[in-house]
Parts: sequence; C-alpha cells; structure tokens
Amino acid sequence: MALDFLAGCAGGVAGVLVGHPFDTVKVRLQVQNAEKPQYRGTLHCFQAIIKQESVLGLYKGLGSPLMGLTFINALVFGVQGNTLRALGQDSPLNQFLAGAAAGAIQCVICCPMELAKTRLQLQDVGPARTYKGSLDCLVQIYRHEGLRGINRGMVSTLLRETPSFGVYFLTYDVLTRAMGCEPDDRLLVPKLLLAGGTSGITSWLSTYPMDVVKSRLQADGLRGAPRYHGIVDCMRQSYQAEGWRVFTRGLASTLLRAFPVNAATFATVTVVLTYTRGAEAQLDSEAVPGSPATAAGPALAQPSSL
Repeated sequence: MALDFLAGCAGGVAGVLVGHPFDTVKVRLQVQNAEKPQYRGTLHCFQAIIKQESVLGLYKGLGSPLMGLTFINALVFGVQGNTLRALGQDSPLNQFLAGAAAGAIQCVICCPMELAKTRLQLQDVGPARTYKGSLDCLVQIYRHEGLRGINRGMVSTLLRETPSFGVYFLTYDVLTRAMGCEPDDRLLVPKLLLAGGTSGITSWLSTYPMDVVKSRLQADGLRGAPRYHGIVDCMRQSYQAEGWRVFTRGLASTLLRAFPVNAATFATVTVVLTYTRGAEAQLDSEAVPGSPATAAGPALAQPSSL
C-alpha cells in the first residue's frame, strides 16, 4: 500500500505542475461575463495573464491542488484497485465501475480543493486580493458560509467525477493492453504517455459541460450578488444567455492541458509502481533461493491492478 501511495503522489505532483496554467485559463474563460468578455480565447487569455500578472499569475491557486493531491491520489488509485479486486473479474465494465467508484469517493476532498482553487484563480492581484492562500480561502468561506459553503458545487462535482473517472481508467487500461506495454519495451514511456494523455482527453470530453456548471456555481457570488439557485437553474440561465456554446467554453485550454497532465500522471504512476514492485520481487527472490521472480523480472504494474 505504501508503494501505491508513493506512486499516486508522484503522479499527482507531475500532473499538477504540468497542467495548472491551463487550468487557470480554463476557469477564467468559463466564468467571464458574456456581455463584456475580458478574453477573446485561450491564447489571448494566456497572454493577458502573463502581461498583467507575470508567469506566476498562471500558477494562482497552485497550493490548493498540491495540498490535496496526497489524499486524492491515495484515494483514487487505492479505491480503484480495491474495487476492481472486489468485483472479481478484470472486464471493461468492471474497469469502468471501479474508476467511477474512485471518482465518486475522492469528491469529498476534490470539491473543497477546487472551490479554493477557483476563488484564488479569479481574485484580483495586489492589495485588493481577498485570500492569502488556499487554507485562508477555505477558512474564510467556512466562517461566512459554514460547511455548506465549503461543499459548494459538491453535487455537480460528483456528477462530473463519477462517470469521467470510469472513462479515464477504462481508456487507459484498454490502450496500454492494445499497445502491448511491457517493462522491456524500448518505447514503453512514449506508449504510456500516449495512453495517459488520450485517457485524459476522453475523460474530459465525456463530462465537460458539467465542469462548466461546477465552475460557475463555485464562483457564483464572488463578484456581485449570487445568480444561481442550483445546477438546473445554472444550466438554464447559462443556456438562455449564451446558447449551447457556453457548455464548451474553455474546452480548448482544457484539452491542451488534459494530454500533458494525464500523460505525466499515468506514466509516472505506472513507471514508479513497475520498478518499485520489481525491486521488491527481486529482494524476495534473493531471500528465497530458486524463486522464479528473479528470472522473470518486473511485470508492468497497471494502475488498475493496485
């Protein structure tokens, strides 16, 4: 279990560092005023943030995902593997169900973490800023709104994460098996990066409209009076004001982020698990002379087999 924890943390750190700038752009595009848009698109948003706030502006709210990644990755990879074993058969349906279970459970940490991240990404720079950091943001929200405020967007997060993680793990498992990923393969790392990146894109495409709703609900009331009374009301108002395209706002930056982030995450997790478990197997075989593990070498450790 310690190796699973280590691999999940390593993958999470890699993913957050690679993808956070894209996430900042995504959130700003999702919640900007349609009548007076501040940004013309993904590239313009990147340029405006760097010009006005420096490169560090792209990393606003970084502390929140880094703070929660230890618990989230331990939960996601641990729950997915345990659920798959409990289901008893490694089938495509069970891969989806195990991933969905992992996605649902990690919402307990993911929702408050993303709430803080969203608020920090949207706050003004300089002395006018409201929050000093992720923890201060959550403390202030709790003081003013209680537990209900901390869990704002929980239902929309659950509706996003549950199916998307099912698609996520299923796609990765199918692709790595189809490409014949093995530890002695010279192209192992490129294959893992391709499988992980593709899994991330597929996962986001499967539930992206709900992510737009979640961001709007979590940002509601930050600048002015609250507008939405819930998920359905948010969807209705957003559609009436901007049409169906509102539910694809920020999609380009999200997909640009999804490939490198999930490529880094899954490749890191798989490589760490494969070679740490291989080292363990070698030590065990040395302790027990004649063990076949020495000759066989490490097998590729899929995250789905945690």
